[in-house]
Amino acid sequence: MKRISKCYIGLVLAFLYAPIVVLMVYSFNSSKSRAVWQGFTFDWYRDLFSNDVIMGSLYTTLLCGVLAALVATVIGSMAAYGLGKNKKAKSALVLSVAYIPMLNAEIVTGVSLMLLFTLIGLDLGFFTMLISHITFCIPYVILAVLPKVRQLDWSLYDAAQDLGCTPMQSFWRIMFPELLPGIGTGFLLSLTMSIDDFIISFFTTGNGVSNLSITIYTMAKRGIKPEINALSTIMFTVILAILVIANVGAAKKDNKKRSMRI
Repeated sequence: MKRISKCYIGLVLAFLYAPIVVLMVYSFNSSKSRAVWQGFTFDWYRDLFSNDVIMGSLYTTLLCGVLAALVATVIGSMAAYGLGKNKKAKSALVLSVAYIPMLNAEIVTGVSLMLLFTLIGLDLGFFTMLISHITFCIPYVILAVLPKVRQLDWSLYDAAQDLGCTPMQSFWRIMFPELLPGIGTGFLLSLTMSIDDFIISFFTTGNGVSNLSITIYTMAKRGIKPEINALSTIMFTVILAILVIANVGAAKKDNKKRSMRI
């Protein structure tokens, strides 16, 4: 049974990562064709950094993603903290409304936001795309932070005030460290969703402003350039390295806690 389980997991992982491996291999192919291997080269990585269109789209993607994630994390964390302190019956309706952007079809959200921006007279561009990303990122932050809020021990908060802390000091010294893992998760989720988004960005941006997803979609009509393979390889490698470092750090902390208990 264990062998069958291992084989099944191996097949699933192979199915998920085989396309990425192929993309990474062809990022070193000297030919522009994706069907013929003509030799090993780093030329596409060199050309990537001299391609103004791709680098400009990457800058727009990262800038929009980081700003949207930061703003959404602040708003979503505050909302989750307030909802967690209220009774579940009162917060259920608010949560149902807050989760609509996450459950709703992206094309509906994108068209709705485009119509709203047009109605109030906002010119479509980077600012409107940023507002849109903040809008659909907030529910993910609430989803990540709210369970941590409900796990808080409020007696520690009261005890800190009895010992002389102000309410603000009690929050930052007692509550915030407990919420930090959820806040970090919400930030990373928001950043990932913002970088990955295409449909909402397509409807809420204007001429001259495009993120990576829109740029790749435009290139797909004439053929994906090999520089995109190189960029995708770099992004995958960076994300993989961050995940490995984070998991190794978490494992070390768990080992320290276990050794201290022993």
